Amino acid sequence: MTKELRIEKQNDVYRAFDVVTGEECTEPRQIMMQLAYENDEVLYLAGSKWRRKAASSTQVMQMRTIGTTKRGKKSAEVDASKQEIGVFSPEEVTDEAVKFIHESPKYRPDDIIVSDLKWKFLVRSVVRGKNIMITGPAGAGKTQTAIAAAKALNRPLFRFNLGASQDPKSFLIGNTHFEKDKGTIFADSAFIKAIETENAVILMDELSRAHPDAWNILMTVLDPKQRYVRIDDDPNTPVINVAENVSFIATANIGNEYTATRVMDRALMDRFVVVEMEVLDKQGETKLLTHLFPNVPPMVLNFVTEITKSTRDEMKTQSPRISTPLSTRMAIELTELLADGFSLAEAAEVTIYPQYSADGGAESERVFIKQLVQKYCDDGSSDNLMNNAANAATETVNMPF
Repeated sequence: MTKELRIEKQNDVYRAFDVVTGEECTEPRQIMMQLAYENDEVLYLAGSKWRRKAASSTQVMQMRTIGTTKRGKKSAEVDASKQEIGVFSPEEVTDEAVKFIHESPKYRPDDIIVSDLKWKFLVRSVVRGKNIMITGPAGAGKTQTAIAAAKALNRPLFRFNLGASQDPKSFLIGNTHFEKDKGTIFADSAFIKAIETENAVILMDELSRAHPDAWNILMTVLDPKQRYVRIDDDPNTPVINVAENVSFIATANIGNEYTATRVMDRALMDRFVVVEMEVLDKQGETKLLTHLFPNVPPMVLNFVTEITKSTRDEMKTQSPRISTPLSTRMAIELTELLADGFSLAEAAEVTIYPQYSADGGAESERVFIKQLVQKYCDDGSSDNLMNNAANAATETVNMPF
């Protein structure tokens, strides 16, 4: 028979008791007991986790007899607890959480340019405990969007760059080493400590660049029916379970233009819901740059967005004369230099031109991009605008050097 617990509330503390023996059980979390108490439910053990289900009519009668009935569908105490939406585990999502999801665009930072629909889908997926993969071209804001979602939900955030790891087992699991006084001991990795943190959002950057061994380790971690990692290959080795309400967000560049990426395993891909980030259009990019660089004149920002837009339009032609467009990240780097008083010609010289090959002489990508940028430099107006921007910045900012 499955063990079941009824819930009582005593001095604002929720307590769980075995419905058969009457013995108290302290294992369930307070939030889990609170929700069961409010909804005439009992708790039962499923594997290693406590779950909620409706109490039988007999159990309800017993709870009401001892004064543990729910006090009303919308008690002030429950409403107060639900202000922290991030503490709800997937099986505890309530109307308040759903309401928050649909109102979440108003908590989105101004420098995150993504549609309301995709933002709500991302937030909802975190609240529901889904594994999320954010895809899109380089410089589209994948990482910053993931970070912003974690902050909007007030979740602890852990970030791991999987593309930089050359030793996946050590990076994701840890190392065994010998100490004279203690003998052979195992040192957990930062990743292990992260997955043991309740309500955490774990950001796995550059998953598409990770070593296949990392993917193999993550298979059980990301499987909703398993959610564990095994320290050693020995099947008798104890496993480390993922804590309750942990969400995983991965970022990935997927496409032929990303030569350092690997074709990701289909079984791994199936463990994620996908949020696709798109390259910002001119309007979105202008909005972002205006927010980040309020002291740069609008006409100058227009020059930048016209240049980036032109490279993207060129890529749509039948025979593009460049191999890659300029990203929003590059637009930000370019504008940072403009805000620091560099002219457009100078900023392009050190940021844009090195991105394009000079092979081919007059027909090279470098020549094409220089001709494109020069359209906005030749009349000299950009230099004056840069000086104005630099003067404005000097008047309002005391530099620390």
